[in-house]
Amino acid sequence: MLLSNDNHLILTLDAGGTNFVFSAYQGGREIANPITLPSNAHDLDRCIGAIYSGFEKVSAELPRPADAISFAFPGPADYSLGIIGDLPNFKAFNGGVPLGPMLEERFGLPVFINNDGNLFAYGEALAGFLPDLNRRIIDHGGIKQFRNLVGMTLGTGFGCGIVLNNILMEGDNSNDAGIHNTSNRYNPVWNAEESISTRAIQRVYCEGARLHSTSLMPKDIYEIAVGLAQGNREAAIRSFQIFGEALGNSVANMITLIDGIVVIGGGLATAWDLFAPAMFKEIDRMYFSPSDEEYARLSVKVYNLEDKNTFEEFATGSVRSISLPTGNRAIRYDELQRVGVGLSKLSASKAIAIGANAFAVQRLTGKD
Repeated sequence: MLLSNDNHLILTLDAGGTNFVFSAYQGGREIANPITLPSNAHDLDRCIGAIYSGFEKVSAELPRPADAISFAFPGPADYSLGIIGDLPNFKAFNGGVPLGPMLEERFGLPVFINNDGNLFAYGEALAGFLPDLNRRIIDHGGIKQFRNLVGMTLGTGFGCGIVLNNILMEGDNSNDAGIHNTSNRYNPVWNAEESISTRAIQRVYCEGARLHSTSLMPKDIYEIAVGLAQGNREAAIRSFQIFGEALGNSVANMITLIDGIVVIGGGLATAWDLFAPAMFKEIDRMYFSPSDEEYARLSVKVYNLEDKNTFEEFATGSVRSISLPTGNRAIRYDELQRVGVGLSKLSASKAIAIGANAFAVQRLTGKD
């Protein structure tokens, strides 16, 4: 599906626990001025009223009626039916609320709701990181093209979505890839998110600085780590190193399962310069057999796609030409098995909105 050529008008929503941001997209481009309203997350009537009002205000600004509503909303949920379940940050929805059918009834439009991790990955796969990467490979004279993408979001929590050959992987229970509940690199009784999240950076900083608690956010701890603010610099640096190692473990596990590109986004991704070295060191960590033989953790070579010094090697690979025994023709192929990990060039909310646009178009047209 070439999203840029599509003309459907799609109403979108960035659903935060404090504010709702409403907009509209067409062909992967924002075509409306965003409208922000309080979410009223603890009052169902006011929350639903805000959702109705936001979509109505955006609709009034469009040149013609919208074709669908599509957005990410926190789970648990039955996204296919549009039913939102018990949400930690949206207490108003406890007990289950048929949000999708309510919006369909109100606006007379198809309504598509999904998880933010899924839509982030979908946006990056169809109109973000993946097509841009494939263009760059061709521009550098390479022949390899990537079809699969894992999108990871780093912030308050740890999210993930998977797109295989332009098809969004949707679980039977409406979950995203559920990476937050995979095993933890440092503590077997924790899930991965306890070391890959805002609270993880805060906790490790407190441990190193010998504090019981802190009101510092990761941005503040980052500034301490790079010498822009006062604080325990060693503890700040270590908090991002531990974060990077834990993330590298999760990335390596995901690459083992999904043979494709990994793109990282979200608020904490801005600290790439601090956590990426530890992340790649963990990804490249060797395994040992019981007899102490060393072997590679992964069967593919993993590249840092933000490293300009190695991108040429990644893009061009190792192309060979093999002739058939008959001599009638030769086959060119790239024998270097590789994937890459890179940094989203979009904000997470932008990628999610583009993913919501693409998800609606896919559902309306049946085209992948």
